[in-house]
Amino acid sequence: MKPRSRLRSAAHGLLMLGLALSAAPLWAADDSQISFEVAPGVTADARLLGDGNIEVSSSRAKSRQVLPASTDEEGAGTRLGHADYNFDGYQDLDTSATLGQVNELVTVYLYEPASGQFRALAAPGGSEISCDGLWSLTPDPATRTLSSSCRSGPMWYTDIYRYQGSQLYLYRSMRNAFIDTEALAQVLALGAVDDAEILTVWSAWDAAGKRLETAIWNAFDPPTSNAPLQGRSASVVPDKLPLYSKAGDTSTKRYLLKGDRVELLDEADGWLQLRYRNPRRGPVLGWVKLPTSE
Repeated sequence: MKPRSRLRSAAHGLLMLGLALSAAPLWAADDSQISFEVAPGVTADARLLGDGNIEVSSSRAKSRQVLPASTDEEGAGTRLGHADYNFDGYQDLDTSATLGQVNELVTVYLYEPASGQFRALAAPGGSEISCDGLWSLTPDPATRTLSSSCRSGPMWYTDIYRYQGSQLYLYRSMRNAFIDTEALAQVLALGAVDDAEILTVWSAWDAAGKRLETAIWNAFDPPTSNAPLQGRSASVVPDKLPLYSKAGDTSTKRYLLKGDRVELLDEADGWLQLRYRNPRRGPVLGWVKLPTSE
């Protein structure tokens, strides 16, 4: 191959340098550090320190912060990112790491405009939460909710959070619905069932931790909107179906009739809570017992 002239080599070098500079991120060219715009005129820089921590600063802060990062089983594998996690118009810092091959642990640091620094977003706790901590966290500005999802065994679980002021609280949660599908089909017809549908019990909560309502719905369709929970629709199969006041009752004077449309709200030990919308009396709540093989 013939050598190129010095002029051509110099031009080629300048071209490659220009391409490299234009492709590089604001701070560095790898995933160990990022720069992003927190708000117009305000920037932030974050970099991994290699010891499970990150160093972060903003153009409004007086000093840099050293903060714990999400890490994998080996204490590494951290990824840096940013999003508006409290819907205040400022970009917040997040760190994430994959645990158990599919679960993504997320640590969020909210930007504080007054100080220019970042503070940790505390994950709510409690027995009703399926995924302790924040996992595969997704902010939804339209509903002002954060969805946290994790996998345990073959099942994916989702917790949905909202803010009361600056406090994050559990807004919607799910738990397994243990329903014998063959027994269910004897008393209630669900109609068309999606192959991907898994019935779970969704609960709605207020900021004080009080359960407001429940509904049986698809695990893969989290109810994030402000609307009341809607239960899976079904129709009554037998000519008369006893409707009890509570699970475990042995007598009732109320009955549903064949073809009545109901919503599935809750389940407990072979019982289902239903809502029937009576055309004259309005919503009627009650429990039906699923048949057993005994």
